[in-house]
Amino acid sequence: MYYTYMLRCEGNSVYTGITNDLEKRLKEHTSKNGAKYTKSHKVIKLETAWQTLEKSSACKLEYQIKQLPKNEKENLINGEKLSTYLTGKIDCRKYRRIKNIV
Repeated sequence: MYYTYMLRCEGNSVYTGITNDLEKRLKEHTSKNGAKYTKSHKVIKLETAWQTLEKSSACKLEYQIKQLPKNEKENLINGEKLSTYLTGKIDCRKYRRIKNIV
């Protein structure tokens, strides 16, 4: 299982990443052992995540989310469906939003 996730960071910024172990990766980000961005922008919380079977699908979703403007990222965090913004770019049926986030 692979996950594409969105973190809220200080300054109200949003970081998007992928992992195969969401709990471990979140600990890495919060302990400053994660990505370069989260080393300099304190992680406040995990906002949302999607689950998929293949790493390539998680990478494609991460890329497409990173291309979105901030307001659309915020809409995804607030529960908007991926298909609202990404139909025709990825197969949105491959992803399942995680309801009970770590």
